[in-house]
Amino acid sequence: MVRAAGASGVTPLGDLLARRIAQTGPITVADFMAECLLHPEHGYYSTREPFGAAGDFTTAPEISQMFGELIGLSLAQHWLEAGGRFTLAELGPGRGTLMADVLRATRGVPGFHGAADVVLVEASARLAAVQAQAVPVARHVAAVQDLPDGALYLIANEFFDALPIRQFVRDVAGWRERMVGPGLAFGLSTPMQLAALEHRLADTRPGDMVEICPMADGIMAEVARRVAQGGAAIIVDYGGWHSLGDTLQAMRHHAFADPLAEPGLADLTAHVDFEALAKAAPRHAFTTQGELLTRLGIGARAERLARGLTGAALESHLAAYRRLTDADQMGTLFKALAVTGPNAKLPPGFA
Repeated sequence: MVRAAGASGVTPLGDLLARRIAQTGPITVADFMAECLLHPEHGYYSTREPFGAAGDFTTAPEISQMFGELIGLSLAQHWLEAGGRFTLAELGPGRGTLMADVLRATRGVPGFHGAADVVLVEASARLAAVQAQAVPVARHVAAVQDLPDGALYLIANEFFDALPIRQFVRDVAGWRERMVGPGLAFGLSTPMQLAALEHRLADTRPGDMVEICPMADGIMAEVARRVAQGGAAIIVDYGGWHSLGDTLQAMRHHAFADPLAEPGLADLTAHVDFEALAKAAPRHAFTTQGELLTRLGIGARAERLARGLTGAALESHLAAYRRLTDADQMGTLFKALAVTGPNAKLPPGFA
C-alpha cells in the first residue's frame, strides 16, 4: 500500500482503530467512517449532541421552521390526490425537529394525520430517545428495510451525506482504493479492475477520484420499491449530479477539521451523488434547495412570519430565510430529489 501523510490515533477510538490496522491491515474509508460515526462506545452519534449552536453543525430544520413546513405541505398535497392509509417516515431525524414541523404544518389537511403511521428510522438509541420527546406519536425502526410495505411518504434531510463512502483513484491500469493505514494515514491499494466503475473510465483521467456509497444504493432500492406502491420521497442534501473528486470532510465546532485527526469527535460526511440515488427511482425530479423552497412559497411564508417581528428577532428571521435560499449559502449547494412511482405525479415544487 502506498502511504500518504495523515494523523495518529489521539482519541480512544483512534487507538482502537490503530491497533486494528496494525493487526489486520489497512481499512477502507467506508469502514473508518462507520466506526467513527456509529461505534457503540466511542462513535460520534453514540456519544455527542451534534446539532445546533452548541454542537458541530446546524441543519435546515434547525435554522427555520419554514423548511419543515413547506416540505410537509408538499407531501400532504401529493397525498390529497391519492388518499388512503400511508407511512409517513423520516430517515435520520436528528432531534425530531423536521418531523415535528411537518406534523404541525399539516394539522389542517383533512384526513392526513388520521391516515398516517408516523415512523422514524434511526440507528442511534440515544438520538431515538431525543426524537421520542419531540415526536411522541412516532414509532421507531432501525433501518429502512423495517418500514411497512404500502404507500410511503418519506423525507430524508442530510441523511445520505453521513453514509460511509468508498473512494477510488483512477490508475492507468484500473483503480486504486483509498485506504486508512498505519498511523491513521491515507494510502492507496494496489491497482484493481472494478466492474462497478467500468463506466467511469470514459469520463475520468489518471489521478481522478470517484466516490461510491454502497449503503445508499440499497436504501434507495428499498425506498423506490415502496413508493412504487404509492406515495413519494423528498431527499435534501448537499452534493451534486455525478461524483468526481474528494468530498470527504469533517466538521467540529462549526468548522472544518482533518477527517483523520480525532476519530469519534468530529462529524464525517461526503457530498451526495444524486445521479446514483436517482438510478434506483422509477420516476424522479432534481432541483436545488433554493429553487424548491421558492416554488413552494417560502417568500410569502417568510413575509407572513415577519409580521410583528422587530429588531434582532426580525434580523434573525430574515437571515434564516437567506441562509436557506441564497445561492451563496445553502440555496445551491443543497439539492433536492423527488422520487415517485412510475405513473405518479411529482410532489409540488418539482416541475
